[in-house]
Amino acid sequence: MLRTAQDFHDMAWAYLEQAAADNVLHTEIFFDPQTHTARGVEMATVIDGLHRACAAARTVLGVSASLILCFLRHLSEEDAFATLEQAEPFLDRIVGVGLDSSEVGHPPEKFARVFARCRDKGLHVVAHAGEEGPPAYVWSALDVLKAERIDHGVQAVHDAALMERLARERIPLTVCPLSNEKLKVFPRLADHNLGRLLDAGLAATVNSDDPAYFGGYVNDNYVQTFAATGLGAAAAWRLARNGFEGSFLGAADKRAFADRVDAAFAAFG
Repeated sequence: MLRTAQDFHDMAWAYLEQAAADNVLHTEIFFDPQTHTARGVEMATVIDGLHRACAAARTVLGVSASLILCFLRHLSEEDAFATLEQAEPFLDRIVGVGLDSSEVGHPPEKFARVFARCRDKGLHVVAHAGEEGPPAYVWSALDVLKAERIDHGVQAVHDAALMERLARERIPLTVCPLSNEKLKVFPRLADHNLGRLLDAGLAATVNSDDPAYFGGYVNDNYVQTFAATGLGAAAAWRLARNGFEGSFLGAADKRAFADRVDAAFAAFG
């Protein structure tokens, strides 16, 4: 049903309205252009619609929004290169690139060359690793792709050296508890290791992963996870602050948003 730039704008705007209702101040939205270019939709159509919504969100909704173009890892690196070439005229409208879709059987090193090209172009790089895949995928995302942020990363708890590195280097983890439960990464939400990641000093954050599909926007992820695990206000403060620290905002914006988090928590004692 997504065919025109207006379609992509309207979809993004619906998400951004929900984000604003959840009091989200900054969002970095993943999108998968290959899903659409494979059926004949032009890259310009996808990016134009999404970008127009993000640009308007700051003034209309008070939400800062940017885009991260993701490569589908079940497809080939050659397909990813073709996607990057199609996106070349629009790279000023995205903040970085990522890697998502089916993790197991598609290790990060499969995309080493295309990520090197993206880094050469000055793009931030992130990668889905260690949700259903092993800790070794997180190592590869860091050392081969040079990922600045790990999407999910919950399997890192099975590798003490990896945990130590993630904590020491303050590498953000974009943890998505409700999708972890839906995909049976954890049998029950009560079994989630978010608290363990925080206790180990990792820069864990809470995020919504395909919220319409997995059944929860960002506040749903916070509320349901805290209800199931017993995490409290101190954990909420750290998670919110980690989110801004791990973003691709400028230093001044990060400080300003962190100050707002601190003020909000101080107001509630």
